[in-house]
Amino acid sequence: MKLIIVKIERAFDLTKDLVEHLSQDNLSLHLGNLPSNKIGDQIWCIIGARESYLKAIQASQWSRFSCSLQDSTSKSEVLYSLNSSSQAVVKYLKGNSLSEYQMDIALDLLEHEIMHHGQLIRYIYANKLLFPKSWNKRYILSPKCWCKFQLIVSQVI
Repeated sequence: MKLIIVKIERAFDLTKDLVEHLSQDNLSLHLGNLPSNKIGDQIWCIIGARESYLKAIQASQWSRFSCSLQDSTSKSEVLYSLNSSSQAVVKYLKGNSLSEYQMDIALDLLEHEIMHHGQLIRYIYANKLLFPKSWNKRYILSPKCWCKFQLIVSQVI
């Protein structure tokens, strides 16, 4: 269980690092001309998952998805909700013994957060933004990678 908590904390810290790194205006960016929501809406889903999965862990059953974040384009609100949801999840996980079913939900939460990291990487590249150092280190990202990706795609097309 300790390893799961460590990995959840790392994922939560990475999400926070990214939002701290972005400007408030960046939270309103889309994936160019592709059908997409905003970066802030991706974060809204992350926060809602943390809150909803925590309720499911506590009740040992899924209830429904809900999110307390009201404005996904307000950096201060987003950071507040990220911090409060992170603290609530980690506090509960550290303070309770979980059943196998509850651990499965905790792993689903981790999987959900990391899946959004992958999506957010696409948003950052599409909008030609830079990554925080923690993301460069964890996911081996850099502007050079983006240039190589563009070169490969242009050669294929």
